[in-house]
Amino acid sequence: MNHTEQEHPVQSGSTFFKGAFIGALVGAAAALLFAPKPGRELRGELSDKITLVTDKTKDVAGVVGDKATELAKTVSSKASDVMTTVNESRGNIMSSVKQASMDVTDEVATASEDVKNVTKDASSDVSQ
Repeated sequence: MNHTEQEHPVQSGSTFFKGAFIGALVGAAAALLFAPKPGRELRGELSDKITLVTDKTKDVAGVVGDKATELAKTVSSKASDVMTTVNESRGNIMSSVKQASMDVTDEVATASEDVKNVTKDASSDVSQ
């Protein structure tokens, strides 16, 4: 890749099509403006084309709005699922830590009792 290609990488196919669409609109407008037609006819065609573009824009805006709503619902659902999983995992970890703590406490108490008994036995052995 040369330096220019690195500075200005090709975006995606959708960028190309957006550019082609805008270019087509500009070309159509230029063709209408430079066509040898009477002013009234030209204004009528321009009005028709503007109405068509406005309708298409409204359609696209509706589709984009629907997709955005659908995406927001999906994201909300996924976030809710993640929160549920995190809460369940937190509960499992907390119960495991509590159980381990109780086990350690029991082991320490048993070991302490064993040391106490061994010390007592050793003390009585030394006394005798």
